[in-house]
Amino acid sequence: MDIKEIQSLIKFVAKSGASEVKLEMEDIKITIRTGAAGFTSEPTTYVQQLPMSSHAPMMQQAPQATTENNPAVEIAAKTEKDENAKYITIKSPIIGTFYRKSSPDKPVLVEVGSTINKGDVLCVIEAMKLFNDIESEVSGKIVKVLVDDSSPVEFDQPLFLVDPS
Repeated sequence: MDIKEIQSLIKFVAKSGASEVKLEMEDIKITIRTGAAGFTSEPTTYVQQLPMSSHAPMMQQAPQATTENNPAVEIAAKTEKDENAKYITIKSPIIGTFYRKSSPDKPVLVEVGSTINKGDVLCVIEAMKLFNDIESEVSGKIVKVLVDDSSPVEFDQPLFLVDPS
């Protein structure tokens, strides 16, 4: 079966209104699906998976508490937001794996309580086998490290809270 025959078969199936046709011959198998007869196609979603280093721990996401009908959770969330409002959030500029050290045998770059200046290296993010130094764009004091070492991070994910005062 050549390409012209396949194209004409596709056109025939599309005009016939059939939702799916399978054709099996000695050396070829063809399945043609159309949007007809109530067949709904799922939208295609592309997911990029980054290779994780062998020593990275597997993370499980804890179930999130809903704030509906739970005033304690709602009050705690408001209090945390109010506390964090005075801090500057440093976010990840890229997708990759977050490291607090520039190499395994070096000390941690910044700790909670460390004073940082604009341009200081805060962490390293590995993306596609390239290690990128993430520099601070603000001066201040590290209040909280929001990501565990060797964890995958997304673009624009908060990494640090900094007190600019």
